[in-house]
Amino acid sequence: MKNNIRVERAILRITQQQLAEVIGVSRQTINAIEANRYVPSTVLALKIAKACSKKVEDIFLLEDTD
Repeated sequence: MKNNIRVERAILRITQQQLAEVIGVSRQTINAIEANRYVPSTVLALKIAKACSKKVEDIFLLEDTD
């Protein structure tokens, strides 16, 4: 699964730390998700999408290999 979190953060001009604080996780968690080392739970994915004012489908993209 790919994601556009880094792009959305750039548009909003917020850091990993700022996003992490808004959704209640560590900066390392945001970093791991952006680097595709960690697949977030449904709740976490929804929180990220809400923080970015986007739909989950706009942030997370299912790949053919998933």
